[in-house]
Amino acid sequence: MNEKCNRRLLLLVLVVLFVVIVFQYVCPGASSCRMQWGDRALRFRLSPHGQRQGPEERRFQGAFHFTERELWRRLDFDIKGDDVIVFLHIQKTGGTTFGRHLVRNIRLEQPCDCRAGQKKCTCHRPGKRESWLFSRFSTGWSCGLHADWTELVNCVPALMENPLQRDTHRNFYYITMLRDPVSRFLSEWRHVQRGATWRASLHMCDGRTPTPDELPTCYAGDDWSGCSLQEFMNCPYNLANNRQVRMLADLSLVGCYNASTMGATRRNEILLHSAKTNLKDMAFFGLTEFQRKTQCLFERTFQLRFISPFTQLNSTRAASVTLDRQTRRHIEQLNFLDVQLYDYAKDLFLQRFQYMRQKERQAEKRKRQEQRRAHRQKQGSHRSPTKHTDSMMTDDYASLVERW
Repeated sequence: MNEKCNRRLLLLVLVVLFVVIVFQYVCPGASSCRMQWGDRALRFRLSPHGQRQGPEERRFQGAFHFTERELWRRLDFDIKGDDVIVFLHIQKTGGTTFGRHLVRNIRLEQPCDCRAGQKKCTCHRPGKRESWLFSRFSTGWSCGLHADWTELVNCVPALMENPLQRDTHRNFYYITMLRDPVSRFLSEWRHVQRGATWRASLHMCDGRTPTPDELPTCYAGDDWSGCSLQEFMNCPYNLANNRQVRMLADLSLVGCYNASTMGATRRNEILLHSAKTNLKDMAFFGLTEFQRKTQCLFERTFQLRFISPFTQLNSTRAASVTLDRQTRRHIEQLNFLDVQLYDYAKDLFLQRFQYMRQKERQAEKRKRQEQRRAHRQKQGSHRSPTKHTDSMMTDDYASLVERW
């Protein structure tokens, strides 16, 4: 009886061991079958034969479809030639930190000259007295305070034109940073609460600035210091609402700031579509919530390297604000266009990062294969005389055995 129980116990142990071995083979490691990528899960697809696909075949399951041309970003940025990086700085998206990275943290043959006490750095090309970077910390607010896409595309080319080289063709590479809409909205509220106004912004569109009727203010006096979150949300003219869509869209498509040119629904559709298109066509964009991936994508896109790694800061002023469900829902409704844009941007961003890593793995695999092939050819050339010698020794040994 005891012997029979022991056999059953042994069989059970063997089955458990078999299951553990199979699981380790299929999913080696604790996170191999389900990796966290930002706040989405990456699942490995199985091949038709049920085997786990290799690293180069893993796919981020995005909600949007993008072509290979839209995913692959590797530019031949000629810093010594005439190319220019244009940074579109949207308020409260981490743009100040990223802008400082551009002027202080890139490894360059001729680094930007940043002097203590000065707000702007001199970012000249090697051997030339002209800037390769158009940003707050290099050229200042030359097209207006926090100029948007509509302003920059109509302003930058004329400003950067060299009167001595009028036939020069410049490539303007537009870049920007985006942020989760609720966090960005709260951060802007905190900033305004401390006295920020951005009243110096031009909002230039179709050759003119908006009238007071087209762009009313939310407050009387010099600023909106001390405003409550409820007051900030209640103002229907608050430019904080859907700021990211407005600053990335071509406003001339909707009559600029004149909201009477078309219905609100049609206007919102055009703005959102334009913002998505412009964002997708930009040379690069990053996300505040993914600092290291932002650094990696920028480096691969422009083939430039940062000196120090980016840091992910989660303890922000926006993070310190406690929201109930109803208030969060209200902020999302006020920023419903930004919410849609951010979902689109996040999907594209993660797919680009995944595609970039896939291309790198494929290149590394080809390199290893070529190295192994070269190594085998080298070994084969050394072994050929040895094979002949071994053959002669074998024949001699066989004849000796036959004689014996």
